[in-house]
Amino acid sequence: MNNKIKYISCYYPDKVTTNQDLQEEFPNLKIKELTRLTGVTSRHISNDLTSVDMGVEAARNLFKKTNIDKSIIDFVIFCSAGGDYITPASACIIQDKLGLSQNCGAFDINQGCTGYIYGISLADSLITSGNAQNILLITSEAITKTIHIKDSSNRAIFGDAATASLITKSGDERTGGFVFGTDGSKYDKIIIKNGRERYPLPAFAELDRMDNYGNVLNDANFYMDGSEVFNFSVTKAPELVSKILQNHGITFDEIDYFIFHQANQIILETLGKKLKIPNEKLIIDIEKTGNTVSSTIPIALHNAIDKGVINVGDKVLLAGFGVGFSWGGTIISI
Repeated sequence: MNNKIKYISCYYPDKVTTNQDLQEEFPNLKIKELTRLTGVTSRHISNDLTSVDMGVEAARNLFKKTNIDKSIIDFVIFCSAGGDYITPASACIIQDKLGLSQNCGAFDINQGCTGYIYGISLADSLITSGNAQNILLITSEAITKTIHIKDSSNRAIFGDAATASLITKSGDERTGGFVFGTDGSKYDKIIIKNGRERYPLPAFAELDRMDNYGNVLNDANFYMDGSEVFNFSVTKAPELVSKILQNHGITFDEIDYFIFHQANQIILETLGKKLKIPNEKLIIDIEKTGNTVSSTIPIALHNAIDKGVINVGDKVLLAGFGVGFSWGGTIISI
């Protein structure tokens, strides 16, 4: 199962909300403490842009940066919790907006924080099966659209962004095997409850309510049980890392860098301590973007390569965990 993440590009909306902006909006917000816990000082906001709009721009950035001939793209995978419509699949709209070949396959996945891992795994499988050679994997999240305007905690954590990765057949690069897991019993710990078939709007539109921390919530908006997510992350991620290493038959010390889903600063630091990862091997890249859900891993990977931190020949362990609850990971060679 040979393939290579050949290129990655990113797109960030122009609108930026800083912690100072949030402090002015929420005078009682303990911004210094929140900044320490989240590691976020600013985040991009999509405003009128949809996840499809941002995904298209990320792909255009990829084409401009690399001079890729668009005709070589024979599959588009779009990973997002959003999208323009319930149907059709947003990947089909993206195929048209990018002017890709009509011989190009296209489909959507919605897997949140583990989405990039699922995406590169699916790309691997399509290449291995002989059904594709060059796959455009787009992650794009306009998560801020789903957060209540008066939910200061989640507004401080999350941001909007998109990435585009070209995954191509290669005989000398190897992503290796993947590890996945799911605990669907915790599905409601990160959720937007109302708006689909089980609780359709407007029949199930509810009044706002306030939590113990003063955040305003509504079942039609994004909800996250922070303590449950923290406990899940710092428990499951070490188990995931151990299984990935075991499956690949390599040792902890052979990994050059670790890139986890960039949930927040405190989770990443706790994982680093529990796993005894040297600081120089743990990639933390959340300060200027916030938690961008499925886009956090490719953003961190792109930036580390772009800055010359990660170089050709390095082994990088990628691991995602979150909404679902789901988890997944692999090791790639750059």
